[in-house]
Amino acid sequence: MEKNKTALGIDQNIEAVLCYVLGWLTGILFLFLEKENQFVRFHAMQSLVVFLALFVLSLVVGWIPVIGLLSPVIFLVAVILWILLMVKAFQGEMYKLPWAGDFAEKQVFSAKD
Repeated sequence: MEKNKTALGIDQNIEAVLCYVLGWLTGILFLFLEKENQFVRFHAMQSLVVFLALFVLSLVVGWIPVIGLLSPVIFLVAVILWILLMVKAFQGEMYKLPWAGDFAEKQVFSAKD
């Protein structure tokens, strides 16, 4: 199998982008589908962590009236991260966000040891 190919036979950059398309949902999907390619698994885990956290945060903020004004800010941050992470994945970069990227890296790379 070629280095850039995945278990699904798709180029790893394309599969990494797909990990972000539907946020944490596609993150979970590609964690289950891709067992070998660590580049894709990293992006799937980071997608899961980042967008699940933002989803939960938006739910919590939505229940608190005064803080609910932050909802548009959370949405804007989510959209910016979504675009940034898809571009970086397509470029073949293992771009790590400060907390979530470190967590994703530990989960993916320590699982192979």
